[in-house]
Amino acid sequence: MSPKKLFLIFFLFPSAITYSQSINVKKQTTRINSEIADGYEIMLEATEEEVQNSLSKFLKSVGKVRESEGVLAISEPLISGKKFTNALYSTSRQMGKLTSAWIGIHKKDWGDEASGVEKDLEKLIRDFGVSFHRDKIQKQIDESVRALQTVEKQQQRLINQNKDLTNRIEGNKREKIQLEKSLVNNKVEFETLTKKLEENKNDQDSVAIATDQIKKVVEMHKERQRRVN
Repeated sequence: MSPKKLFLIFFLFPSAITYSQSINVKKQTTRINSEIADGYEIMLEATEEEVQNSLSKFLKSVGKVRESEGVLAISEPLISGKKFTNALYSTSRQMGKLTSAWIGIHKKDWGDEASGVEKDLEKLIRDFGVSFHRDKIQKQIDESVRALQTVEKQQQRLINQNKDLTNRIEGNKREKIQLEKSLVNNKVEFETLTKKLEENKNDQDSVAIATDQIKKVVEMHKERQRRVN
């Protein structure tokens, strides 16, 4: 990942970091199994699929969950430490960019227990909202951690690359110095060899002259020797 892409990721982070959500619970009736049910509703910034999946998962800790035509029925619910025999119902519906999450009961099935359980239902849907948002934030944390790990790997790679480049530059400098010294030594040696070559040529000329003169002397002595009677 390039530094520009990493910068873009962190440029987009503040919107997630500064995001906060308060859970507003509203008393709401809805139609369950062709009958009006009383309950409580919250609005969430999510798709209906996300909310429905989270509701199903959340309510499994309350009781036995069964789904039918988008309605979750929770049998033998455990609410505030007390187990009931009557069912809870839960559903969700898309409302523009928001999704409603609802939990309620058929009061006629609960009889005298209906009024006592209402506050527990309000708390239950609020707890779901808190859990939903915490899970959503946890996903953002996980994404942030993965982004951080990517940045740290990139940083380490750049540090290692920097060390490698620095070492190669230092090696290049040493080689350059050595080559410059070799060049100077080569120049000196060239001038010395050129001078010696010139001296050798002059010496050869001198020796050649001396050789001719000595040959003449030898011939002269031989001629004298021949003339002796």
